[in-house]
Amino acid sequence: MKDSVLEKPGNPARVFYLTEIIGTKVFFNGERIGKLADMIIVEKGMPIPHITHLYVTRPFGESSLIVPLDKILTMTPQAITVELESVTRYEGIPASDAMLINSYVLNKKVIDMEEREVSMVYDVKLLRVNKNMYVTDVDFSKYGMFRRLGLKWLADFLKIKEDIISWTYVQPLPPNIGSFDANVKLNTMKEKLNDIPPVDLADILEELHHEQRNLFFKELDTESAAETFEELDPNIQREMVSTLDQEFIARLLNEMMPGQAADIIAVLSPQEKSELLKLIEPELSAKIQGILDQQEQNITNYCTSEILKFSPRVKVDEIRDHFKEVAKNKDVIMYIYIVDSQNHLEGILDLKELLLAVDGTKLGDIMTTSVVNLTQDSTLKEAYDMFNRYGYRAIPITDNDNKILGVLPYKDIIKLQHRFLD
Repeated sequence: MKDSVLEKPGNPARVFYLTEIIGTKVFFNGERIGKLADMIIVEKGMPIPHITHLYVTRPFGESSLIVPLDKILTMTPQAITVELESVTRYEGIPASDAMLINSYVLNKKVIDMEEREVSMVYDVKLLRVNKNMYVTDVDFSKYGMFRRLGLKWLADFLKIKEDIISWTYVQPLPPNIGSFDANVKLNTMKEKLNDIPPVDLADILEELHHEQRNLFFKELDTESAAETFEELDPNIQREMVSTLDQEFIARLLNEMMPGQAADIIAVLSPQEKSELLKLIEPELSAKIQGILDQQEQNITNYCTSEILKFSPRVKVDEIRDHFKEVAKNKDVIMYIYIVDSQNHLEGILDLKELLLAVDGTKLGDIMTTSVVNLTQDSTLKEAYDMFNRYGYRAIPITDNDNKILGVLPYKDIIKLQHRFLD
């Protein structure tokens, strides 16, 4: 018997539809021992169900088998081969609370949150990754019905749309599954099934194993994949960029704004950056390279030393009474920076706090000592991210000895946005 494509190098995953493998002959030591009747799944505590056992029925009144998934050697729609210590050791029937995907999901009506009938479950999409297998999607489309009847060619000819939904949108099956005779319910509205926002798709992808994630992701059209990719956690973006085909990543980047594409490319190694930029459209590649160059610029080139600096011993009314004079020609006046005699930054005071303070109060007594600052080695991109995170109107820049070198105003960074972010 030929090995399944699943086990060949370079093919770590394979998609199946339930109806194409139910009824498949099961072999052990070259002899047929039965056929696949169902699959047992575990749903609790998992984003998508994990298949744990095969339920194999046997001819001539012989006892059925419950075969653990890890006993499978190969699996194709034509044949399943298993490796067992002995056949009799695995004889048995599913437990009363076992979740059988074929018995309890296939052919059930699909109901949305408003108890409206959507369709019928014509098929269930499965994913085999190495020795694991998952239930990933429910297919309730007419396309699925035609494919199940062996008429996929007709569905293609009639341009019938395939309509599947991730299992994450299916409500958990009841614990008393043995008596389950109801409909499959969804935790979303019927109108939303064909319009799942990229942010929701990203949430689903983030819950999956990276091999599953990559396989599902590549099934999206390029525009949807690009929009979804932008919503993913940066750590997952980096992982996917390093594991997916570079030409595929390049197609996604071609759909993005230059700034968004640059943020993704920025995390790669110099060699990976160079190779990927060669695959992107030349005009976009040039813009991205320009953005990357700008992002690496040192922020000290953009800071100002025209700020309000005072000793912690200065009293608030001394500044208030002469504010017009001390603030003249200063670039940043919304914050007061408190420094010692050696110009070490000790604290900061907001202008509003200065105006509300009681006369005679020393700056050192009311200043905020927990100061968010940038260093002389920080880049423009790091500065922009810090402004976005904290919402400050200016951020001080200090050297390795905590001496204040200047202040970076937000208004100056926002002016650069079109140059290194868009």
